[in-house]
Amino acid sequence: MTLSYRDATLDDLPAIVAIYNATVPSRQVTADLEPVSVESRRAWFDAHAPQRRPLWVVEADGAVLAWLSFSDFYGRPAYGRTAEVSIYVDESVRGKGLGNALLEAALAAAPGLGIDTLLGFVFGHNEPSLRLFRRFGFADWGVLPRVAVLDGIERDLVIVGRRLRP
Repeated sequence: MTLSYRDATLDDLPAIVAIYNATVPSRQVTADLEPVSVESRRAWFDAHAPQRRPLWVVEADGAVLAWLSFSDFYGRPAYGRTAEVSIYVDESVRGKGLGNALLEAALAAAPGLGIDTLLGFVFGHNEPSLRLFRRFGFADWGVLPRVAVLDGIERDLVIVGRRLRP
């Protein structure tokens, strides 16, 4: 399988949403409780720009298998050099190194995007994602205890972060 990485286009949004929606039932990855629509994600898609806050897709044989987004943190100008990174991988290829490859690429690209600090927001019970970020030097910067309720179970949100320059 030959993989390629590129900036997402609007034509990719249905595949991006499908990968995202496949994670909803797991209650591991997203705080959405129901699948989202392509239309509802349009403003989110439009908030990404290749030169500042890219949205990347990974594809093989024309099929989108994973995506990564850089998103503004907190939406205030003073936080402009900080970004949240999100990674979603199609269930058919999870555990095959795509998350590692995407996070490594994000860390390499971040300084050129004017990003000094990367953050991840991960449920405390999502051990695979926490391991991924920690493997790449992210540290636990905060825990918001029991802030999410998934199927009647209160869940923690862990904020992981990594400073990219001193």
